Amino acid sequence: MNDRVTGNMTIVVIGLGYVGLPLAVKFAEHYKIIGYDINKKRVTDLNEGRDWNNDVTNEQLKKIENNITFTTDENEIGKGNIIIISVPTPLKPNNDPDLSYVESASRVVGKHIKKGAIVVYESTVYPGCTEEFCLPILEKESKMKLGEFYIGFSPERMNPGDSAHSVDKIVKLISASHPEALEKMRIIYSKITKTHSMSSIMAAESAKIIENVQRDINIALFNELSMLFDKLGLDSSEVFDGAATKWNFIRYKPGLVGGYCIPVNPHYLAYKAHKIGFNPEFILAGRKTNDRMPIFIASKAKQLAPNGRVLIIGASYKENVAELRSSRIKNLVEALQQEGFINMQIYEPLVSDQEVFGLKNETPSGKFDLIIYAVAHETLKDIQLEHLLEKNGAIIDIQRKLDRKKFDKIRYWAP
Repeated sequence: MNDRVTGNMTIVVIGLGYVGLPLAVKFAEHYKIIGYDINKKRVTDLNEGRDWNNDVTNEQLKKIENNITFTTDENEIGKGNIIIISVPTPLKPNNDPDLSYVESASRVVGKHIKKGAIVVYESTVYPGCTEEFCLPILEKESKMKLGEFYIGFSPERMNPGDSAHSVDKIVKLISASHPEALEKMRIIYSKITKTHSMSSIMAAESAKIIENVQRDINIALFNELSMLFDKLGLDSSEVFDGAATKWNFIRYKPGLVGGYCIPVNPHYLAYKAHKIGFNPEFILAGRKTNDRMPIFIASKAKQLAPNGRVLIIGASYKENVAELRSSRIKNLVEALQQEGFINMQIYEPLVSDQEVFGLKNETPSGKFDLIIYAVAHETLKDIQLEHLLEKNGAIIDIQRKLDRKKFDKIRYWAP
């Protein structure tokens, strides 16, 4: 199989968010692309050259406009030789996998898929989900059996706001139901990045999910150590610095663990583990520790400024990304309220919302008894926090991004 076989292919990308849009734009440099999304405003904006996630510029969209079509018309899906599903996989309130987006996407694809097409899932799921959950939906809706069409799994590794690890600069895991489908995937994905073939779809699903489970557990260890050293009256950062002088010590930073991957993926793996009668104690222990971190920080706030006026700087789930969903700052606000704080304000410069997590979002003015520097956006690097503090005020530096020397005469704490 060579470029003569794949060169005239049309690729359909289902879901034009943080994962789907950058992928579609890179593929559009080599293939005809149809970008499908159910959000009409999203599609309208993209057709006018605007990406509200700021992952793709107007210039990038302009460059490939002849090769890409954005649409809400599901009939366009039927034109695809390769159909890539990149929709969210969040959690239900009970922390079970919420597969409603994957289910809906599978149904609409199944209705329009043509014989010989490959359906590739990029959404992170538990091991076995693609074949056990998604495939029956595709077969039912298409009235075809596997072999008349094919399935694959190539998990996303997107990191919003991180230009050093964009989709064309990472290794892409690929897997498929049939060898010929895997080879076609290898040729197509190799156009934009390096690939690594897996022996089965379940192996690829498992490899993807443990990437974030490992990070969750490692961060949980450092969060727990931070809590312990605080009780011992030690600066955790000094302890970590000392340990890091040993050649094989791997350092992580304590903090709030938000986002769409790290807090979610462990529950997906645990769900599958419970289904087969395995108790994933260690995996869930890490989740429990990280979920306690907002409560720990709120308790420190109570010690530093009981019932004082509080300013929270930054609210998104990570620096330089204008995304409030899945942000643990929301949990921190709730924990502070539980501690009795009622006079709080937030300042999130990357969003225009006048209210964030129930707090007024505006440029800070006046004096505060406590400033919580929560998210270190690049746009905040020159903010003069010392001018916003009351005489005996305090600062909590969650990400340890502030210049500690500037606050020698100010009460300062960081996890």
